[in-house]
Amino acid sequence: MKTRAGHRGTILVVSQTFVPDPASVGQHMADVAFELARRGEAVRVYASGRGYENPAAVYPRRQKLHGADIRRFPLASFGKDSIPRRVLGTAAFMIQAFFAALRVPNLAGIFFSTSPPLIGLPMCLAAAFRRVPVVYWAMDLNPDQLIALGKLKPTDALARLLEAVNRLILRHTALIVALDRFMADRLTRRGVPRGKILVMPPWPHEQHIRADHAGENPFRLRHGLSGKFVFMYSGNHSPSNPLTTILDAATRLKDRPEMMFVFVGGGAGKREVETYIREHGLSNALSLPYQPLAELKYSLTAADVHMVSLGQPMVGIIHPCKIYGAMSAGKPILFLGPRPSHISDLLDRYQIGFQVSHGDVGGALAAIERLRTMPGEQLRAMGQAARQALDESLRQTLLCGRFCDAVQEALAAGLGQNRQVHSGP
Repeated sequence: MKTRAGHRGTILVVSQTFVPDPASVGQHMADVAFELARRGEAVRVYASGRGYENPAAVYPRRQKLHGADIRRFPLASFGKDSIPRRVLGTAAFMIQAFFAALRVPNLAGIFFSTSPPLIGLPMCLAAAFRRVPVVYWAMDLNPDQLIALGKLKPTDALARLLEAVNRLILRHTALIVALDRFMADRLTRRGVPRGKILVMPPWPHEQHIRADHAGENPFRLRHGLSGKFVFMYSGNHSPSNPLTTILDAATRLKDRPEMMFVFVGGGAGKREVETYIREHGLSNALSLPYQPLAELKYSLTAADVHMVSLGQPMVGIIHPCKIYGAMSAGKPILFLGPRPSHISDLLDRYQIGFQVSHGDVGGALAAIERLRTMPGEQLRAMGQAARQALDESLRQTLLCGRFCDAVQEALAAGLGQNRQVHSGP
């Protein structure tokens, strides 16, 4: 891994969610911040002082973690229970981040993602004022997602505004990181040069996932899963990752007490899942909140099979990162979603699971029964193939190292160009 001391100035990392908050984007942004600091870069982080999902969680206003200087804004997150509260928290965070970015001493560049979704606008404006480059990690694409969900029409004024903002961000970034080839294709159709795009999937936190417990898994004991065959969905519950097909299948299997369907995580679709479980009396289904990072080695390895979902129109718009945690845990995959997609690519390449289309409840039942009756040796071999594939090409140390190489190179090149342009003849 490339390691070099940075002497160009401070790299600013901006993310509404950041560790110890359990949201995935905050965990990944922290990985990059800490690795850059380890390499000798001066790193400052601006994040929310309260939890992304749980605003009752309060984090230190200032903190030094793994060499990164973390500063958290007050009143910058009010939870996701309602759209007005979410919009208010997003706006408050963006305003505070913009003015804070203008005051960072010796700023060398700005790195941001999609937390909150429009943070790129104030960060690109701040970068223009400060004459520094920016790097954008595209965790999802909008207004594409809102249009695909039917919440906006392409001709709506808001959709056109979001598209204009999106294109402005894309035009003013030194580097854009896309999560898969389908997302990169969408970006190039917007006129982004291929040479400006790095295609790289997010990495799992395998050091927190690999099981190190002896005897029965404590997560299984705690939640009454002993002796059960567990199908688990772990991650963000969202209309972009529909779960209706698997819930309908669970309803038809509620008289099969040997099986359990466990839904771990949070998000806008969490309440819908819990309502479905309650209204259909699913004694074979369990809904649990996000688990702390330190508990992932127990929760993810408690599953016999991991379920991953991707909405039919969401290919290239979002990227279901949860598959990497499942692979790191060494578990087979039941994928609910379209083909071709990044997930179906992984299943086909490594033979680590089965794909079922949304709405195909019969297909889901057949896949569930096939996995449930598969000999233990064959099931373990499929899980081991998933873990081996991850270890060879998708592990955190490899991907995060390459990611930080690209960030450093893009910021250094962009900063050099800006200084040359503004230094005069």
